[in-house]
Amino acid sequence: MDDTVVIALFRHGMTEANKRQAYLGWTDSQLIDTEWSLCGKEYDLIFTSDLGRCMKTAEKLFPEQRKIKCRGYRELSFGDWECKTYEELKSFQEYRSWVANPYSNQPPGGESFQDFTSRIENAWRDSIERILEEEKSSAAIVTHGGVIRYLLSKYASESKDFWDWLIPYGKGYELVWNRSALRRGERCILLQEAVSTAKDNG
Repeated sequence: MDDTVVIALFRHGMTEANKRQAYLGWTDSQLIDTEWSLCGKEYDLIFTSDLGRCMKTAEKLFPEQRKIKCRGYRELSFGDWECKTYEELKSFQEYRSWVANPYSNQPPGGESFQDFTSRIENAWRDSIERILEEEKSSAAIVTHGGVIRYLLSKYASESKDFWDWLIPYGKGYELVWNRSALRRGERCILLQEAVSTAKDNG
């Protein structure tokens, strides 16, 4: 059995709400039509957030493969701020407090950062357990920008803050582990860009 495990993290394609820079968490928005290409690489398992924009992206990237839907890979819930823009929210003190410290404050009706990251960790542990139990060598996760930022801040080979990671729409990263290190929850040994997935999508 190959001792190396590759896990790719792909962000969904740009949506109409993303284009107007609105907060988009658990609400869905239509993917913007773009010239998509297949991923160009096969992975043993395909996990995806259960929100439509991720499932549609996963279908475009991996049309022939079975998708494993996982609610735990959803974006942060922005609650009452869903689909609203900075311009629409900037006059509210509660919003300004959240922008100043999103780790300690939370959107009204939405998730705290702690709840968000705990949910991701639970989903991640379930995915890793399945990869290891089934002795797979690769997997792809089609998810959201915030989820990928968190996983990279925790498991990337280079240490960077959550907000320092840039995650373009429709693009991804591959993280490579030795199997034993992945089992122990260590940082990966190699980080690289995943194969380009979409063209001209912002």
